[in-house]
Amino acid sequence: MQPVSFVGTGASDTVDRLATDLEGSVAILERGPVDTVRPSDPVARYTLNPDGQWLGGGRDRDLDDFLETLAPEVDYLLIAGDSRLRVPTVLLDENQSAHDVPGDVIYTPEFGTESGSGSEPTTQSPSNQRSQVDLETLMDRLEEAEPYVTLPELVERAKRSPQAELSGALATFTGRVRARDEPGDDRTTHLAFEKYETVAAQRLSAIETELEERDGVLEVLTHHRTGVIADGEDIVYVVVLGGHRTEAFRAVEDGINRLKDEVPIFKKETTTEKEFWLHERSQ
Repeated sequence: MQPVSFVGTGASDTVDRLATDLEGSVAILERGPVDTVRPSDPVARYTLNPDGQWLGGGRDRDLDDFLETLAPEVDYLLIAGDSRLRVPTVLLDENQSAHDVPGDVIYTPEFGTESGSGSEPTTQSPSNQRSQVDLETLMDRLEEAEPYVTLPELVERAKRSPQAELSGALATFTGRVRARDEPGDDRTTHLAFEKYETVAAQRLSAIETELEERDGVLEVLTHHRTGVIADGEDIVYVVVLGGHRTEAFRAVEDGINRLKDEVPIFKKETTTEKEFWLHERSQ
């Protein structure tokens, strides 16, 4: 799933415009007013029409929950009025900066002046600012952004494999940020990963293909996050659909080992006391 947040004046209007231009399934999430659901209401309330359309509301989810829930189900999640660390963000107000939002800013419209009836320039109105959002450029930036991939999403993709009927096992590996190697160590607050994008993608694809050439290995899916990842969060996934558990387990182990050895991904660790690149600590 590819999420994108819109923050600032005209966020909802821009979301609606973009939704009509995207190919694939699109979900829209808007930050609404407080107390739209009464405390006496049930945890969730849904209205279902005979044709399958539904409307729902509840009080047991936040934005992070929706990101995890929708990742296996939709191609795009457009968020109006909120931002998160792993979500590419569009700033729509000229008085905002990248420091004001947790997500990586991938696009801002050009703000400036336009000529009025006289020779003196006039400050643009919010409607003029919205009209300057170049959807084609924004969509190009969105294609370059890192998708929001979850383990359930990869598992569902594996289960939809054309060879799924031959499968009797599905094995997964999840690598996560470890806070400490030993109880007395300084706490790791976060890791930062960088990679040579094209080379890394090629090598990941090669690993998947070569593992799938083994007898009993039907499909292999991998994903390694980049950017800043806090302690306790997931870093990397390996998912293997196999005919039997033995082939699946072996392919998962070989997959993560080869990923660590062969894919050019570089790790910077930050603890409560210092920060260092992994290769620097071993010197």
